[in-house]
Parts: sequence; structure tokens; C-alpha cells
Amino acid sequence: MAETDVLLFSYGTLQQPEVQLATFGRLLEGREAGVLGYRLEWLTITDPHVIATSGSDRHPLLVADEEGATVQGTVFAITADELLAADDYEVDDYTRVQVPLDSGEEAWVYVFAGDRR
Repeated sequence: MAETDVLLFSYGTLQQPEVQLATFGRLLEGREAGVLGYRLEWLTITDPHVIATSGSDRHPLLVADEEGATVQGTVFAITADELLAADDYEVDDYTRVQVPLDSGEEAWVYVFAGDRR
């Protein structure tokens, strides 16, 4: 098994077993966590592969929130190659950034690409 060396926070479809198997070829082990300074909104996805993999065209989207909101989800320890596979899965409406978690750690997460934090 490859060494895990990066943290990835998911608040949406990357938590689904079928998406993990299709994207990473394995089920990920994770733990509950929260990401600070964001709120959830919703996005309609048009990419047929992502819709088929996730089972939905409606996906959550993290948007910067100056009120200091926290969004709950799951943090996974993955490899650098798996992080690139996650990049391939996510559509262009999302961009990957590092964010603080409520645990004090930093993790990669996909946020609304219109945010420039």
C-alpha cells in the first residue's frame, strides 16, 4: 500500500464509497472534521462522468464565509497520486486550496473556483 502523505477534506461526493472506488480504486478511511471560514451552497453539475459516478447532478460547493462558519465533513489521508486523481474527478467549477481544519491541521479541499482567498 502506498504511503499516505496528504490530507484531503471532503464535504460532498468524495465521501461516497462508489465515488472513492471509481476515483481511487479503493475505499478511503477517514475521520470527522470541520473546515473553517466556509459555508455550503449547491451546484448543478453537467459533466456526464461525474453525474454517473456520483449518482447526482446536484453537488455541494464550499464558498468563503466571512462570518466564520464551519462546514462538517470527513478528512482522509491519501497519496499525492490520489490527490491528482481527485483533481481529475472534480469539475472546473471547483478549485483545490489548502484550508484550516477545526483540528488545527491543514487539508486540501475543493472550493468554488470563483473564490480567490
